[in-house]
Amino acid sequence: MLAALASVAFVGGASAADSYKFAVVPKAMNNPFFDLTRDGCMEEAKKLGNVECIYQGPVEHEPATQAQIIEDLLTQGVDGLAISVSDAAAATTVIDKAVAAGVSVITFDSDAPDSKRSAYVGTDNKEFGKALGEELLKLKPEGGTYGMISGGAAAPNLALRVDGVREALKGSKWTEVQGSPTFCNDDIALAVQQAGDLKTANPDIGAIVPVGGWPLFAPDGWKNFVEPLKADVDSKKLALVAADTLPVELDLLKAGYVHVLVGQRPHEMGVVAMQTLLKLKKGEKVDEIIYTGLDRVTKDNVDQLMK
Repeated sequence: MLAALASVAFVGGASAADSYKFAVVPKAMNNPFFDLTRDGCMEEAKKLGNVECIYQGPVEHEPATQAQIIEDLLTQGVDGLAISVSDAAAATTVIDKAVAAGVSVITFDSDAPDSKRSAYVGTDNKEFGKALGEELLKLKPEGGTYGMISGGAAAPNLALRVDGVREALKGSKWTEVQGSPTFCNDDIALAVQQAGDLKTANPDIGAIVPVGGWPLFAPDGWKNFVEPLKADVDSKKLALVAADTLPVELDLLKAGYVHVLVGQRPHEMGVVAMQTLLKLKKGEKVDEIIYTGLDRVTKDNVDQLMK
């Protein structure tokens, strides 16, 4: 899949002599999840005053393009990188190159633990997956068959989530259908299609669990998928438990198009990424793993998160 290059930058008010250029590199800039990380990055850069936040990545999910963008940022002389890793092997090579060149590197959202990055900022993805499985068990303890929708097959964070779901459901009355998880490569329209494909291939499927929010990021498409099945969804014959808590997803939950959301905190990832990179440039120690937490959302507490 071809991907274009795009970028956004904010410069704080400090002079060039004492300012730093930090780049946040998402997996895909057409994924609204990362818009919130961008916003956190920009807001914290403005607050810090001596930091420039460069938000740059492939428009679409494409690991090779992400690696090339990181190479380009190194050529441009950035002082630090925060990367959401699309492909651990490809990213490790370029991360280690950056560190060898004296550039501070952290990962966020998706890690490359075998690389020389200084820290990971984001979700405990194994616990995230377990939370999705636990919420499904609460919703429908009698079990059934379920299918997962994932993003990139090589994305380490998503593999951990899939493992977490399976771990939570191990020993229960839930059975994973053949062909699960599907991989949408962060393509929102394809994720919606894959939800339909799971239902078509498994007419009696008891649950669909996207381990990222992709299909719900297209609210009209998701509603078109759910609407013919609304009676089954309302009765929980078909349980819908999904990842992330973007505003569009909270609206869908409130309207009854999904039962449970387990959300990350992407805005906080952007904020903490800037703080962490600045500490590294100042020679300060940082924790290697910095978890930003999870939110479990049902109709009972959705109004709190919508405030």
